[in-house]
Amino acid sequence: MNAQPFIDAGVKYTPHYFQVPLNYANPDQGSIEVFARELSLVADGDSAKPFLVYFQGGPGFPSPRQNGCNGWVKRALQQYRVLLLDQRGTGNSTVISHQTLAPLSPQEQADYLAHFRADNIVRDAEFIREKLGVEKWAILGQSFGGFCSLTYLSLFPESLSRSYITGGVPSISRHPDDVYQATFKRTMDKNQAFFQQFPQAQQMCQRIAEHLLENDEFLPNGQRFTVEQFQQLGINFGMSDTFLPTYYLLENAFVEINGKTQLRYEFLNSMLMEQSFHTNPIYAILHESIYCQGFASNWSAHRVRQTRDEFNYQSGKPFLFTGEMVFPWMFDQYENLKPLKQAAELLAEKQDWTPLYNADVLANNKVPVSCAMYADDMFVEMDISRETLGTIPNAKAWITNEYEHNGLRADGERILDTLIAMGEQTAATLK
Repeated sequence: MNAQPFIDAGVKYTPHYFQVPLNYANPDQGSIEVFARELSLVADGDSAKPFLVYFQGGPGFPSPRQNGCNGWVKRALQQYRVLLLDQRGTGNSTVISHQTLAPLSPQEQADYLAHFRADNIVRDAEFIREKLGVEKWAILGQSFGGFCSLTYLSLFPESLSRSYITGGVPSISRHPDDVYQATFKRTMDKNQAFFQQFPQAQQMCQRIAEHLLENDEFLPNGQRFTVEQFQQLGINFGMSDTFLPTYYLLENAFVEINGKTQLRYEFLNSMLMEQSFHTNPIYAILHESIYCQGFASNWSAHRVRQTRDEFNYQSGKPFLFTGEMVFPWMFDQYENLKPLKQAAELLAEKQDWTPLYNADVLANNKVPVSCAMYADDMFVEMDISRETLGTIPNAKAWITNEYEHNGLRADGERILDTLIAMGEQTAATLK
């Protein structure tokens, strides 16, 4: 594709398209396209500022479409050119969706999708670095992007000058069961905080849940709406300032039509808009595999949930929201995931996942790594993150309870500024 650069609000946006191997271990299997958008200040002209590559959270979401010189990008552009990478399968890269996967058999779908994890995302970035003729660059990873950052530090540390991570330091060895044991506890904490602030919301939620058990309600895409889907609204509790908007949704859930109670179209449409799995199936189908190295996930979150019966709603029991978890029933209920059910089962049972991290390389790390860890993070457990950082030299953590998981979006300029300063301090000690 031949897209042209453009300028907006003093920032030049330059598109780049790259043909990369689908499978770096066997390039004969064909290629896919990967898109990256370069941002630079118009005032800089042709100056050769170093690059900062951004790895988006997810998995399965494209880089942000920047609108204005603001947030973390504003701080980054003071000393970097920014490269916003649409990770393979997302955005303007060769996309993965229920549409593009439809011609493939379930086994072909699973085999194809197995090449879309962090290791190959990082190999794509390394391919791009070489194509651009860059000796070293810095990386910024948010959430799952932080997982990609540790993979990059494992595979190609000599290509990195700095690593900045926000809300995304994973375990490099633990099974996902450990992760979900921790995140279910955090999710319970968020539920308790929400219902403590809005006690009346518990009755509202139970009323909605009971209505869904007794009546068929359908989302605007024709999908039957269920209690389990409603519970997934709790994923928002991992972000800042979401309690009050959630309450507003609940208090306007119902409408009376000819004496019959039903869910309002506005409410049902809002519920559909919350289901990003329809447009970003990687987020569902590869979610648990981001933790897997030489073992299968076997629907880890589902199995852990069965040990936490309070999250399985029944009439007369308190209602609880769930969080950032993927469950097998989703591939029976979500319209755009139904065609991927068999592939999802194959990937959940897959044991021969390649390593994502190299503990020996990380134990000898020489790249300054600066991390923002959020003490109350609902998605990435702080204690597990600290455990990992304890094995990586030249890695520093800023632990704060000022932010939720979306800190980079909420106050990115300050957060990146803090991480850059930390990186400079670490670099000074290495000289």
